[in-house]
Formats: sequence, C-alpha cells, structure tokens
Amino acid sequence: YPSEFLMQKITEDNQVPIHLHVSASLQYVSGLKGNALVEFFHGNIAEVENEELRHLMWSSVLFYKTPNVEVMACVLLSTKAIYFLLDDSFIHADEHQLDFWNEEHSDCENDSFHLSCCFVLKLNDLQSVNVGLFDQYFRITGHSADHIVTCLTRDSYNTHAFMQQLMAVLSLLARTPSPEPIDKDFYSEFGSKNTGKMENYELIHSSRVKFIYPNEEEIGDLAFLVAEKMDDLTNLQSLNILLYVLAFQVNHVEGSAQNTSSLQPKTLILTSSDLFLFDEDYISYPLPEFAKEPPKRDKYQLADGRRIRDLDRVLMGYQTYPQALTFVFDDVQNQDLMQNLTLDHFGD
Repeated sequence: YPSEFLMQKITEDNQVPIHLHVSASLQYVSGLKGNALVEFFHGNIAEVENEELRHLMWSSVLFYKTPNVEVMACVLLSTKAIYFLLDDSFIHADEHQLDFWNEEHSDCENDSFHLSCCFVLKLNDLQSVNVGLFDQYFRITGHSADHIVTCLTRDSYNTHAFMQQLMAVLSLLARTPSPEPIDKDFYSEFGSKNTGKMENYELIHSSRVKFIYPNEEEIGDLAFLVAEKMDDLTNLQSLNILLYVLAFQVNHVEGSAQNTSSLQPKTLILTSSDLFLFDEDYISYPLPEFAKEPPKRDKYQLADGRRIRDLDRVLMGYQTYPQALTFVFDDVQNQDLMQNLTLDHFGD
C-alpha cells in the first residue's frame, strides 16, 4: 500500500467539477497528485495510523440538519471511515450549522492559511445506503440525524464506482454475522406479503449495512405526480418519463462586477409532451427510523413546466462536459399548463 494502480486512480479522480466553485483550501487539495495526496491524507485527515485510502470523489453534499445548503466536498473513503472535506464557506452559510458543528472558528489573519472542516462518518456507524433514481445521488445513513449525508454525484458512473469501493471496504469489517432468516425465500426478503406491495429492493451486505435501491413503483409514483401537474390523470397509462436527471438551472446575475451566473439545483424530468423542473428533497426521503414527523416539504415541488410543442429551439454550448443547454419557448400568454396550479382550490 499504496499500489501504483491506486495512486494513478486517485490522481485521476482528484478533479474538481469545472462548473462548481470551491474555496482556496479545497483548490489546494485538488492540486495534489499521487504520493503527495496519500501523505496529505495520513498527515491531516486519517484518524488511525493503519487505515488505507481506497477511493476519492468530488461531489456536492447535503446534510440532514441543513437540507437547503448544498456544499462542495472532497469525499475520501478509507478502510475505517468516510471523510467529507468541506468547503469552508459552509460554516458561515447558516446559523444552525454552528450548532451542528459545535465549534467556534476564528478567522485567521494569515491569508496563506486555509481552514477546512472535515466531517467523519465511521464505517462501524454506517447503517444503510439509499441509492437515488437512476444512480444520480445516494444517501448515507448512520445512527442519528447528525450522521445522514447525501452525495449529489449527478453521475451514475461516480455513484457506481463509490458503491463498489464502499462494499469492498465494508467486507473488511469484523462484525458479528446476522442470524440466518427463518423460512424466508428470496422474494419474501424484499416483498411484503401483508400488503402485496413490493418494497424497495434491499441488499443486506455481509457487514449488516443495507443497500436500498429504488424499484419500478418509484417511477410510477413520479409519473402520477407529473400527470397530476399536467392535469392529465386520464392518460396516465400512456405517460412515459423519458429522462430524469439532476441538473442546474443557470440564473444570469446582471449588474455584478462580472455578469456572473448562479447555479440552482433542479431535477429535470422529460415526458413525451412536457419538460418539467422540480425542486426535489434529496435528503429527507425515505424517512429515517428516528424521524418523529414528516419533513416540512414534499419530495417534489414543481418549479417550472413547459409543453414540448411550445419549444422553439434548443441552443447548445460548445464547452466540454457538463454541457449547457438553453431551451427557448414561444412566449404564450395564456399557458394552459400552469392554470390548474392556481385554480384547483376554487373547485371545478
């Protein structure tokens, strides 16, 4: 340890997504290569001497206690824990986080000294991993509200690579094996006989950590919700969700020093007749076992919706991935798609 292959892999993965801004401290980390990266991990992050760094990933993360603040993080997976090296702007984003971190941060006068917070989730405390629709994100759940983190990879490849590495390091944990199930077959493991309803597919790892994947019913529920917004429940059978992707909506900010763009996280859903943007709650659902009341907002909240037949043209940027798309719609004064949102509480 570390092998040449691992060094090369970690160096390749150590790239900040070009569309996301990070602080100077994380810029420093992203500039490290090979052996320097491993030494940085052991000198500044690792909690015990004999743990090995196995995987590195850059991702936006959300915490259960601060569901509205998405922050950039360098996620480091070792044989003992998952470390989230956070952007230092996270501390000042919301007053509630100061309680969450339970620490006072003094602003250092020395400009060359950069401070980052590191959130640690020990593998022994890990209870379950929920994978989001189409592997666009995943949620890691520990034993309390402080130990629930969602990684918004927005990329099925990154999600899959992390899952593979996580399962591999969990296999190294010495935990007492679960008792054998009594008279249970493969189907009864993830199907409830009482309701006849198929639950989400669960894979129970040998370390007793649950890996929970969405099933077809989640897509069905999403299709029903979309049809409801279209006021078209009659054609629910023929409604197909063609694309579900976590994206950013670009809001152009004028009047600033440079005309900058702010990125608003959105869930884009494309059907055969409409294009929707939703604000989605990626952290609160499904409800953790200790939750005493449902979340304050729904899982999906409609932000915008347009008919494909009103689409005039699509402009494509020439930059590398991630690609910027501009959808130009005809300016229809009475857009009947949105009427039911304002009028449905007046009755028929």
